[in-house]
Amino acid sequence: MKVASSYPLLDDYRNWLRIHRGLSERTIARHLRHLHKLLPELGTATHDYDAALVRNVVREWRERTGPADLRTITSTLRSYLRFLAGAGLCRPNLDHAIPPVVQWRLSSLPRYLAAADLERVVASCDQLTRGRLRDRAILLLLARLGLRAGDVAGLRLSDLDWTSGMLRLSGKARRQVRLPLPQDVGDAILAYIELERPRVDQEAVFLMMVAPYRSFSQSSHVSTIVALALKRAGISDAPSTGASLLRHSAATSMLRSGATLEAVGTVLRHRSLDMTAHYAKVDIAMLEQIAQPWPGELAC
Repeated sequence: MKVASSYPLLDDYRNWLRIHRGLSERTIARHLRHLHKLLPELGTATHDYDAALVRNVVREWRERTGPADLRTITSTLRSYLRFLAGAGLCRPNLDHAIPPVVQWRLSSLPRYLAAADLERVVASCDQLTRGRLRDRAILLLLARLGLRAGDVAGLRLSDLDWTSGMLRLSGKARRQVRLPLPQDVGDAILAYIELERPRVDQEAVFLMMVAPYRSFSQSSHVSTIVALALKRAGISDAPSTGASLLRHSAATSMLRSGATLEAVGTVLRHRSLDMTAHYAKVDIAMLEQIAQPWPGELAC
């Protein structure tokens, strides 16, 4: 990888993330991309790093990007400084010099599609001549089970247990979970495998439709499938166009159908119930029943 050849320490950092932190290859690649941007400003003389330098780098990046991207960049920088300190390559505790990124947690409303629009997106696959069954199976996995784009891209044939009707997933921090396959999702995957999937020696479930037939190299391919389906369905005012839109829609639909926060959190594999509670804000009808009048409208 070009990053590693320019900065030899990144080879050791990659191994540290893989072995000692247990991160997935996709997350490791993201850390390395961020460091490729940061290292020209940090320099390679790691023993000379100090709090002033670290803060200046973060301050400069704050002017270039938004809060969400800055959070991931500073997370990478903290991780790298901890690696260096543990290896005796920089002074300890420099990661504490990185200021927090101010952003109200769970302050925005989830972005989702109405149930009717969601079905139009899935049905739009019938317009395709190639990839119709593949895209339908992918969209149903996102819309019914709330999978992440990386979950779909990384799905393997061995993850499908047809006997018990279960799906095995390796989520964040390599945690493995098993989820039940809804009937329509299982039928869609089976139809794709039997009728459309290229007959090649590949373990990945979903493959490119043009030779050479290979698995998706990036999870962004899954988001592209969602964006094209929205366009085919004639939905031009969607709040977003990536795979996360269908994940949010799945969570919202489950809550509105009466599922508990705990059940939805289990399906979405949230570590904290606070993340799942974020979706409760979209049930406006229920919130109106418990809303209290604004104190300024009450007589003294």
